[in-house]
Amino acid sequence: MAADLAADARFEVCAVDVNAGVLRDLAAAHPAITTLERDLSDPAVVQETVADHDLVINAVPGFMGYRTMEAILRAGKNVVDIAFFPEDPFALDALAREQGVTAVVDCGVAPGMSNLLVGHVHELLDETESVLIYVGGLPERRTWPYEYKAVFSPIDVIEEYTRPARYVENGHLVVREALSDPELLDFPRIGTLEAFNTDGLRTLATTIDAPNKKEKTLRYIGHIEKMAVLRETGFFDEGEVEIGGVAIRPIDLTARLLFPKWKLEPGEVDLTVMQIVVEGRMNGQRTRYTYDLYDRYDAATGVHSMARTTGYTATVVARMLVDGLFSDKGIIVPEWIGKRAECVGYVLAGLKERGIEYRESVEVLAD
Repeated sequence: MAADLAADARFEVCAVDVNAGVLRDLAAAHPAITTLERDLSDPAVVQETVADHDLVINAVPGFMGYRTMEAILRAGKNVVDIAFFPEDPFALDALAREQGVTAVVDCGVAPGMSNLLVGHVHELLDETESVLIYVGGLPERRTWPYEYKAVFSPIDVIEEYTRPARYVENGHLVVREALSDPELLDFPRIGTLEAFNTDGLRTLATTIDAPNKKEKTLRYIGHIEKMAVLRETGFFDEGEVEIGGVAIRPIDLTARLLFPKWKLEPGEVDLTVMQIVVEGRMNGQRTRYTYDLYDRYDAATGVHSMARTTGYTATVVARMLVDGLFSDKGIIVPEWIGKRAECVGYVLAGLKERGIEYRESVEVLAD
């Protein structure tokens, strides 16, 4: 994200992180980016850090996301968020409005583009009946034992396997265990993947009026069982256990052990696959809109697919705010941006310029 914005002459980009080594590597690769080593777990530090900037992208791990967002809002700064924090973002709406700022939350690939496109179709249809989202980031090369790699915080990945999954069925909110309701789906160029419930529906659960809404995560076959074994054994527990007189949280140890095994190495090819299916009625006919995304690691830039599809969504939306296409104040979710055709066109065009293309198909269904 920093590199993408720094390549635009309109922006002066500053990257802030607690890890000095990461900042050194970033500055060496991109001399136009200035860096600051700061501990952003302190809200006072966040407010002080953003004070002299115009726009902030909040990309801290999820467990820090809410209080970091609150500090940014108190500083009176427009913000695009990809922290994906578990708290209700609308709890900060009054603060954002009071400060007169635009705060776009959950602005990645999913949640993010999934929400935006659902909001777009919801606006086109006369009545929306169902929303179904399948999404996953995968390594192209399957390596034992996990056949999985991650490009972001392992703690946030683990939350996908522990946080109860919410979906809407027949107009009722349903809460199910993460990793539940497995199903197999075939995808061109990839093969058969398994899908399972995760809590990725997020704000769509309440912002879009449709009786059936669900989001599922995609992995290679066998992943569900491996994660379920770890979870049920207690490796994802957050409560402390004592070992040899030392108190540790199992989840911290698990994250430390898994991260090296899940780390995508430079040049290692990863994939992002997503399918969004929205059905409803248009002009009296049952109509289905489908959006398909298949994206790969970009060898020319050395940017992994999950970083591209998530990060460029945020940077394109940041440009959209700067260009004045969207200026509503308060907490803004991507599905609200999707209601405006000019904003949808802007975002899709910006992503296409970066090689990320969503294929749309429309079908009229028999009753």
